[in-house]
Amino acid sequence: MSVIRDHPEIALFLCISLGYLLGKLRVGPVTLGGICGTLIVALVIGSQHVSIDDGVRTVFFALFIFSLGYMAGPQFFSSLNKGTLRFLVLCLIEITCVVGIAYALARLLGLDVGTASGILAGAATESAVVGTATEAIGNIPGLSPDTITGYQANVATAYTVCYLFGLITVVLYTSQIMPLLLRFNLRDASRALAEKMRKHSGAQFADDEVSALPLIVGRTYRVTTGDGSTVDELNECPDGEVTVEAVTRGNRTMMIEPGLKLESDDLVLVVGRRVSVVEIGRRLGVEVAGMPGAETPMTTQQVVITQREANGKTLHELQKDHPELRNTGVYVTDLVRSTDQRLLVSPETRLHRGDILTLVGARAAVDRLIKKIGATVSRNSTDFVYIGLGIVVGALLGQIEISAGPVVLSLGTGGGCLVSGLVFGWLRSRVQTFGAYPAQASTTLKDLGLAVFIACTGLAAGPQALPMLKQYGLLLPVAGILMVLVPATLSLLIGHFVLKIDKPVLLGAIAGQQCSTPAITAITQSAQSSIPMPCVSG
Repeated sequence: MSVIRDHPEIALFLCISLGYLLGKLRVGPVTLGGICGTLIVALVIGSQHVSIDDGVRTVFFALFIFSLGYMAGPQFFSSLNKGTLRFLVLCLIEITCVVGIAYALARLLGLDVGTASGILAGAATESAVVGTATEAIGNIPGLSPDTITGYQANVATAYTVCYLFGLITVVLYTSQIMPLLLRFNLRDASRALAEKMRKHSGAQFADDEVSALPLIVGRTYRVTTGDGSTVDELNECPDGEVTVEAVTRGNRTMMIEPGLKLESDDLVLVVGRRVSVVEIGRRLGVEVAGMPGAETPMTTQQVVITQREANGKTLHELQKDHPELRNTGVYVTDLVRSTDQRLLVSPETRLHRGDILTLVGARAAVDRLIKKIGATVSRNSTDFVYIGLGIVVGALLGQIEISAGPVVLSLGTGGGCLVSGLVFGWLRSRVQTFGAYPAQASTTLKDLGLAVFIACTGLAAGPQALPMLKQYGLLLPVAGILMVLVPATLSLLIGHFVLKIDKPVLLGAIAGQQCSTPAITAITQSAQSSIPMPCVSG
């Protein structure tokens, strides 16, 4: 143990590794998760008076909260519309209930601010509250350093106990009990809703899935019935979007010109939308395996729309303005808005500045079109200039203090970095030409930042943990259960009877408002579908 005391880096990463190992243990549908596991291990090791400098905790918390805001920024601002007001009601129910219950317990039982904050964070299964509460307690004027340390320790201990009981309650309640209360089969209802959504928005695929029938294909046909047709006639055919990429006649490769007439036994390479290519094939003749020496390489690039003239236009109108989308065989295969909202690609789809189009075609043609309508999206490396500036802006924003009578208000480092993360993430989604923070990188740094912060908090709280548990007894478990059941039940009743939210989506939204990944996982496993996930409102 002396080695751990003398080398805090060993203690820190020991807490994280053992904590995440503990978090993987499963009892039925319930797992603690790595963060709660890390805090438990840190409390145990911290009881031996192992500590880490507070500066480490502050730095990693800023990294965590900024990354969290950056990832949520596009969705946060795009959700501020009439279509999401129903889910906002559920969030308000959650906030009102958990804050109200925590405040009532603190007043009735005389709890200190640290214990009350820990109960709120744990019962709501929201790890970020531990950080913001710990930082806020440190900024309360008039408290001695020992009192601040004690209150901060109480945050961690109360969080751990309430988190455990709150987690078990929300998982079982949302995935098992709620379907019984509403008298429906979660699996069947999710399947029916998925079918309904497909009819309106087309097939949707998970990140590790691709369509067995790709949108853009290339086919080679031997001309048997289409002799006499010209290349221009095929390119402009009413069947859809196709391009003749190559024609061979005997041993000769023909020059592709609009007036080139096809002859019997010509081999024609056609590229375009699958349905259109199949229709053209019926006019040309028999499909063959390939065309030796006439392979046409295609490139796939993502472009963000920055051209003012393109804003508000449909894909059909964009096609008319830029003939390259037909004449040179460039095709739009995907359309993403606000980084994660995938839209159906159709001629009537209306474009916004900041939308990301996936273009497929010959490299030269794709590059020419990108220069006209926007810029290539950069996703491969992190823009540390942008990310570092965002954290600096957030930290400075958190230092601003506003006096309201005797009370001094400030966002603190956590609140400031959260606001800057939301704004910087939203700006990135609108422009896409700078500020790259790939999803894997932001997720890794977010998780690492929170894990290090929680480990530091647990180590500092370790010596006070056992006395606090003896002091409060059953209060913490009961509070954890109560603060899940009350808002979840109200949300279930209001969401079903008043807001008329689809039942699978409602269960996912309730799990989301509880910020419970295990609950969301349990619901999707019971539903055998990801239908409840897109509408989580946490």
